[in-house]
Amino acid sequence: MLTTQPKTQHPESLKQPRQHPHDFPAYKGQSYEDVVKLRKKYLTPNVTSYYKKPLLIHKGSGAQLFDQEKSYLDMFGGIVTVSVGHCHPKVNAALEEQLRTLWHTTNIYMHPKLHEYAEKLVAKMPGDLKNVYFVNSGSEANDLAMVMARLYTGNHDIISFRNAYHGASPYTMGLTAHSTWRYPLPGLNSGILHAMNPDPYTGIWGGKQCRDSPVQTTRNCDCQEGECKASDKYYEQLEQIFKYSLPRGKVAAMFAESIQGVGGTVQYTKGYIKRAAELVRANGGLFISDEVQSGFGRTGEHYWGFEGHDFVPDIVTMAKGIGNGFPMGAVITSRKIAEVLSQALHFNTFGGNPLACAVGIAVLDVIDEEELQKNSLNVGTYLLKGLQQLREKHDVIGDVRGKGLMIGVELVADKETRQHLSAPHFVDIWEMCKDMGVLFGRGGLNANVLRIKPPMCITKADVDFSLHILDTALSKHSEKVRQNS
Repeated sequence: MLTTQPKTQHPESLKQPRQHPHDFPAYKGQSYEDVVKLRKKYLTPNVTSYYKKPLLIHKGSGAQLFDQEKSYLDMFGGIVTVSVGHCHPKVNAALEEQLRTLWHTTNIYMHPKLHEYAEKLVAKMPGDLKNVYFVNSGSEANDLAMVMARLYTGNHDIISFRNAYHGASPYTMGLTAHSTWRYPLPGLNSGILHAMNPDPYTGIWGGKQCRDSPVQTTRNCDCQEGECKASDKYYEQLEQIFKYSLPRGKVAAMFAESIQGVGGTVQYTKGYIKRAAELVRANGGLFISDEVQSGFGRTGEHYWGFEGHDFVPDIVTMAKGIGNGFPMGAVITSRKIAEVLSQALHFNTFGGNPLACAVGIAVLDVIDEEELQKNSLNVGTYLLKGLQQLREKHDVIGDVRGKGLMIGVELVADKETRQHLSAPHFVDIWEMCKDMGVLFGRGGLNANVLRIKPPMCITKADVDFSLHILDTALSKHSEKVRQNS
């Protein structure tokens, strides 16, 4: 664990633009105005853009993104997807070599990259999680995991958390428990139950002893060092579902993100997930860990987020960082569970595509060779501690949480009540950060959480720059509010 802290006084150099004229990439595409017109005319209206004036990004390198006019430090990693850095040379080279050899043949034939990649990927998994099925996205992975759990157990009902996000396909939309991500369609909740979210910051119970993070919430609780009474209370609520809402002893599965992503980087109370898995298994079900955002070393201490909960799941789903932006995903489970798919034909045309497998192999290699898991721990903890200092300085920061480089900063209107910051105030801060060269994500049910999940190659200098920009934006916002009042 790091002992050094970010500087509270940032050097003057941090206030200067990050790019230099000689290395700024020229943009040669369509004009900004033409792209805006084409987007409105041809893309479905639900495809919305970040920011009042959307960015037209045309190049990426490491942790940097470039539009027509300037560079930005990407602290969101393409929605937690760019794991080893934009256009990483080794990943680029692997893709280029493969595309000159074989683009596609599907897994009805054997090709070497599929098997090489499967061996390297499952070697990262504990226990008997040694069989992999490749897909194209996280939603597809979770879809398939639901099918496998229901077939294997012979049960139908599946539990997920309120505030969870597991995809937006018709099947996974039922698992996702955010009203903002759900369409009013019949059958979405068929066999899906949503458990109370064991959130130590905004939940009914929890406080400063309750989560596994370098930065704890300031909320008071009755828990003592080494115990979590809040976890006991949330577990009792889960037991109520088994007592009242399920056939006795019959559940297919429970899904959980190791740390909730879209929901605002929410961490659970200590010990809850391990106990939940035991309860699910005692009632005939499987426990499924969604590692779409928290896998591949991002949480720092472990390669997989579920390892931080001290248990081994029955099925693991993954995507996003698996390909550093290349569209791919995977489901990994045991042989005995995987065998249920043999009951009928099941096929994925692009799953295990040669290009995807070549990229996946290179990503695994880069994470190991460049020690990006270690970097996530060290630089991420450094960032968390710096954000903790900003929380002490700015009333608008209610909570700082996360592990490694999976971080959330919850902005509030009132620290005591934890009332969320309204959209206009949040957007003002968020837009200022963008204008000064730093891109943060946005999440949480009330869209009041800064989602900070950068490429795992960022440095302490990047952190210092980000902290300086956020500090400046918060100070400017506070001054605006003071003047208006």
